[in-house]
Amino acid sequence: MKQKVAKRLHDALAATSEISQFIEGETEQSYLSDRKLQLALLFLLTIVGESLSQARRDDPSLNELIPKLHSIVGMRNRIVHVYDDVDYRLLWLAVSISVPELAPQLEHALATQAIEADDR
Repeated sequence: MKQKVAKRLHDALAATSEISQFIEGETEQSYLSDRKLQLALLFLLTIVGESLSQARRDDPSLNELIPKLHSIVGMRNRIVHVYDDVDYRLLWLAVSISVPELAPQLEHALATQAIEADDR
């Protein structure tokens, strides 16, 4: 079960890395005028939220390691289920502020998972 959690955390971390690459050199205005970029970031945020949702199911202690986990999963749910009313300015804040904060938390959670796996 721990391997499943680690894989999901790796998936989320990889998506945050891609998000960072996509927004490098971008501004909110350039993002808002680039539909392809909006859709790419929307997809990557969905991956982050879904992978963390599944990881949390297998390891509820992630709620302590990733303080905004509930909000991240909630954003994923809103993107998927209320796709016709996405606030792209809010998504810009997520990718430009929250994602850079999330990456170190994911790395820490992965390190914690590795330690626990070694303790078996």
